[in-house]
Amino acid sequence: MGAKKWMRTPKGYVAIAMILYLIVASIGSLTWMGVKNSLISVGAAFLTDLVYCAIFKRKSSRDSTVITGLIISLILGFTTSWPVVAATAMIAILSKHLLVYKKKPIFNPAAFGLFLSIFIFQTGQSWWGAFGDLPVWTIIFILISGYLVTDRVNKYPQILSYLGSTFVLLLFMGLLNIGDASDALRPPFINATLFFAFFMLTDPPTSPAKPRDQVIFGILAAVSGTIVYGIFGGLTYLYIGAFIGNLYSYFNKRLSSVKSAAKMQRVNSGHRVLGK
Repeated sequence: MGAKKWMRTPKGYVAIAMILYLIVASIGSLTWMGVKNSLISVGAAFLTDLVYCAIFKRKSSRDSTVITGLIISLILGFTTSWPVVAATAMIAILSKHLLVYKKKPIFNPAAFGLFLSIFIFQTGQSWWGAFGDLPVWTIIFILISGYLVTDRVNKYPQILSYLGSTFVLLLFMGLLNIGDASDALRPPFINATLFFAFFMLTDPPTSPAKPRDQVIFGILAAVSGTIVYGIFGGLTYLYIGAFIGNLYSYFNKRLSSVKSAAKMQRVNSGHRVLGK
């Protein structure tokens, strides 16, 4: 595939957006430590994917591997030590290969790696690449690129149901003084939510394609994640919400496969009867 065609693909859009975010956030933060961590994260992800695919004779998806590494580096604090950055990227890529259904990952790899890194390495996740420490108007960059990616992967029902449900639930929780719901509607939490929704929740292999299933996915992710936020706070609620949605997509795919197999069996049985 040529460079111009690749740039018009969903993966191309996401990769370009992540690189632009990296540049803007680095300039705004007045440090290039994030760039160093990005190189480490992408390098560790790429090496892990290369070694695994060579050992088990699997086909490597270099585009998604690079994107996973970039996302991880934009979410981990840019002061995170390089071994932790590398280990988080390695966990993410291994989950992509080990936790699969029909050779497709069940959970979003970046979300899985980042979630485990919280408990294994006690990582501080600042979501600096989502411009949480920059002026509020920089959110416009997330909205523009997020819209372009959503359009390319055709995930409008999922995004609208997720963001709509999340913000409505947080608004009611804020009015009822439940947890720190009002904080979730301000930077840097709002930045993290938008970044997460547009670039992680829309991951095609781990989310449904049909509009009806996208709506259910979005609502499940929003409700489960918001409940976790109300009880525990922090930013792990985004990952947990995604995992609930990923599991719904996984079981939905399995159910569809069972139904398809049963239908095929009935058709074959009918052919055998007619053949007699």
